[in-house]
Amino acid sequence: MDYTIREIQPEDNETIAKVIRSILEEHGMNKPGTVYTDPTTDQLYELFQTPDSVYYVVEVEDEIVGGCGVYPTDGLPEGCAELVKLYLLKSSRGLGIGKTLLGLCADSALKMGYQQLYLESMPELSKAVGLYESVGYKKIESPMGNSGHFACDLWMIKSLTPAI
Repeated sequence: MDYTIREIQPEDNETIAKVIRSILEEHGMNKPGTVYTDPTTDQLYELFQTPDSVYYVVEVEDEIVGGCGVYPTDGLPEGCAELVKLYLLKSSRGLGIGKTLLGLCADSALKMGYQQLYLESMPELSKAVGLYESVGYKKIESPMGNSGHFACDLWMIKSLTPAI
């Protein structure tokens, strides 16, 4: 499957918000305390104008099928950013796109000066958790930072190392 990854643009806001919410609905995670009810989900382009952040969208045949980003969430330790909003429509899973996005985000985070990436998830998203583990994320015991996503009860962190 051919796909394109690019940085989010203002006209992508509505589509990527629908993609994210549809995936949360698919997994029964459309509830408070997740990005489902987070008002920034409708304005991701604006959110990712924050310095030292980036959000990528994935397109297949000019249709947005998902995305992932890096964000300097309040309250995280210095040198640590959050990996945020990795979502792919079912038709685009299992093809290596998620792993490519994770690598791109890690490379971008390194270029922005981060040494660690933190993420929040839920056990219900076990395939995503397996993907995170496959690229070096380790589970930790408690949340970091102030994401506001209190429904997330699985937390992971990865130390970033430059590609050789």
